[in-house]
Amino acid sequence: MKPLKIAMMGMTHGHTRKYYQTLLENQKLDWVAACAEDEEAKKVYELYQTGVPCYLDPNEMLAEHPEIEAIVLASANNRHFEQMKFCAERGIHILSMKIPTFDMEEYDKMIDLVDAAGVVCQIELEMHYNPVVRRLREIIEGGRLGKLKSIQATNITLSPVWAFPWQGSPEASYGKRIPLQDGSGRFRGGALCDHPHIFDLVRWITGADFQEVYAQTAPNLRPELQVEDMVLATGKMTDGTAFLFDPSWSRLEERLKVPGPGWEVFPKRMEVNLTITGEKGMLQCDCFGPNVYHNGAPNDRYTVQYTYFDEWIGLIDEFVDCIRNQKTPKINLRWHRKTIDFMNKCYDSIAAQAPVRIE
Repeated sequence: MKPLKIAMMGMTHGHTRKYYQTLLENQKLDWVAACAEDEEAKKVYELYQTGVPCYLDPNEMLAEHPEIEAIVLASANNRHFEQMKFCAERGIHILSMKIPTFDMEEYDKMIDLVDAAGVVCQIELEMHYNPVVRRLREIIEGGRLGKLKSIQATNITLSPVWAFPWQGSPEASYGKRIPLQDGSGRFRGGALCDHPHIFDLVRWITGADFQEVYAQTAPNLRPELQVEDMVLATGKMTDGTAFLFDPSWSRLEERLKVPGPGWEVFPKRMEVNLTITGEKGMLQCDCFGPNVYHNGAPNDRYTVQYTYFDEWIGLIDEFVDCIRNQKTPKINLRWHRKTIDFMNKCYDSIAAQAPVRIE
């Protein structure tokens, strides 16, 4: 199978650096070009010295590289519709960041665009390919826990706002400026918008959808942010499973413009943990545990050993397979739509300060 000719657009997303490594090292890909959102994003990109040419105009990029077959949309959430339209109209396959859009009418237009063009559009939710999660799903499907009773899941990180300012902008992150509650000085678009992984993952693990949710925010750890950084959501699935999710930015960070040594402050920057309780037993797992070396004083820093994560191999394997063999990815727009709709319901619950039922 010949390598897939691939490019990137935007380079303003927090997962961008993972893609630099992935696109360069995966033998199924041939990374031929990049297109930065602006001059500032291009300057940051050049620090990584990938050797891949970078443009500021996507039309110029395609004119120079008409061989491009697929594009990674590594951009702010409010740029995705325009960029998906650009790709679909040119028959280019799409690997989209984890939030296509929170505007459900716009979301449906994305589905129509992709269907009409006949292109593959896969949503980047790498935890579905995590080996711990895959093993967890096998155990559940094998009946070893019995009927599930409850799931507690965390997806907690530092705040990416300082390196990726759009994630602190309600308009760029959520798509519009909507107060969390009447009279609130905070707006939709923060930690909840950054962490769809556990919401989507629990649907996949259980085979059920969300039925009811009650969500709350706490006062921000970072009071200067316009968006929420601390969130909890609890409720019930359609199969009766109770859930409690923590998708907060509850890990502190040093505020560096370009992530690097010193970005992480003890304790470690990212946790994706699940506790699954069934009628026959309980299972706990740490799904995302990069090696950590605590450096101590003066700023309580630590270093993460970055690796080529297994989940990124599986994600790319499926993307290439779907393109070459005309398949539909598991995490496609139609599948992911219910997750995004549910996240909107979480915001509705925060606004109403009451449970919300999902019809």
